Amino acid sequence: MKKALFLLVLVTNINTPNAERSTLNANTVQIETGLISGFYNKNTGVTAYKGIPFAAPPVGDLRWKAPQPALPWKGVRECLAFGPSPMQPKPVPFLFLGPEFVVPQQPLSEDCLYLNVWTCAKSPDKKRPVLVWIYGGGFITGGAAAPGYSGEELAKEGIVFVSFNYRLGIFGFLSHPLLTAESPHHSSGNYALMDQIAALNWVRKNISAFGGDPNRVTIAGQSAGSASVNCLLASPLARGLFQGAIGESGSLVLENPLLRLRSLKETEKEGLRVTEKLNVPDLQSMRAIPAGELEQKGGGFFSPITDGYVMPVSVAEAYKKGLQTHVPLITGWNGDEGILLMINSREVFAKQARDFGADSILFKKFFPSATDSESNASQITLSVDKMMGVSEYAWALHQNENNSPETYLYFFTRKPPAVGDKKRFGAYHTAEIGYALHNLDSIQRAWLAVDRNLEKIMSAYWIQFIKTGDPNGTGLPVWKPFSGSDPQTMIFNESPESRLLPGKDALDFLYARYPGNQGR
Repeated sequence: MKKALFLLVLVTNINTPNAERSTLNANTVQIETGLISGFYNKNTGVTAYKGIPFAAPPVGDLRWKAPQPALPWKGVRECLAFGPSPMQPKPVPFLFLGPEFVVPQQPLSEDCLYLNVWTCAKSPDKKRPVLVWIYGGGFITGGAAAPGYSGEELAKEGIVFVSFNYRLGIFGFLSHPLLTAESPHHSSGNYALMDQIAALNWVRKNISAFGGDPNRVTIAGQSAGSASVNCLLASPLARGLFQGAIGESGSLVLENPLLRLRSLKETEKEGLRVTEKLNVPDLQSMRAIPAGELEQKGGGFFSPITDGYVMPVSVAEAYKKGLQTHVPLITGWNGDEGILLMINSREVFAKQARDFGADSILFKKFFPSATDSESNASQITLSVDKMMGVSEYAWALHQNENNSPETYLYFFTRKPPAVGDKKRFGAYHTAEIGYALHNLDSIQRAWLAVDRNLEKIMSAYWIQFIKTGDPNGTGLPVWKPFSGSDPQTMIFNESPESRLLPGKDALDFLYARYPGNQGR
């Protein structure tokens, strides 16, 4: 690769807010495919390069194929604005999810494979640690253009921050016998995971041009982004592309009926149902359907699968066999992830103990229901544990089992200041992101001094971990590593502290009853 060129030139752009135009310059750098320029913010010292193609547009004949190399260009490509977000249902805030984690409604496009880099390095020899962020959204919504995923603040602290788009829904995960037959690897689906691996390969080849160190890369994500981190740890195709991992509220380590990798055979049948519904007999016809029509009419449930290529075995199976990449890990979940459940009467909930047969007495011990208030609290706890806690706990247990890299577990319980009726959501799914990425200003809430302090502490842990593989640093409360025999956990609330995992016995009770876990 040609030596990176850093040439400072003035630019203006109609997409830049008026208040910022006079403060922005562009650094021009050489990457593998050509010269690019970006915005330099003199107030922060950070240059942002947005909308960099990391692969060819996956359109036409490239729909439902592995991402292909981006084509080179001549001259300087201005990377001043985010690329189009992936095709998805109309992006709108809902329930606890505010506009900070929702992409703009336009542009949405099948041509979405673009990434973004924030850096304050002034030369390519700085070799700064790199964070690659993977957004969530259930594999059907989301994108790197959401305001809450800005890398500006962490870049100010010496991190080279990368975010990118990957294909969603039917575009990212469709399996079909015709696609399997066409593939040189005899597989189909998991195009979104291939996009993620392509982005990591781009980082390895190009991040030094931005002052980043390709040998100090941490991957991180939340929800489906965290599940993606899980898959990348288990996929042999991603091995060697990162040296650390952060997973926030999303794990596939257990064969959860709602969160599992289905088989290729199973998803091919779903693909056949989709093409029958759309009345398309061949691949050419499938690829000719307009993207908007395919998004609206495709239907189905789409997520990572065990395809025999990207994922030779499920994440759960990879962890049982110790096949995952062993790197330092931060993982955890939030206190009210299951708050959306419907609360049943005390009598109805008490009957759930019967499902545990001989263990019903233990169930009642961990999830009591002697009073209505006790029953309500137990239902919320059980929902959180089943939906997220036990799977994250299992991830922490087995990521580095009998290996040297440390695992650090957290439990986020701070209830952010409420907006409107959102008080009922408590420490909701996504609540920790603004604190960890130092992006509370992207979230419209009446933040208190305690929130600002927690943001400072939590982001400092993330920064230290990205830099060193250990979240501990000067002035921070000690975060002890997690192990099965000493389940130390950082509790992120008004006064963060590392202590034994709350509710561990209940998690052990649920974990032991997952199929195949007996005796582990």
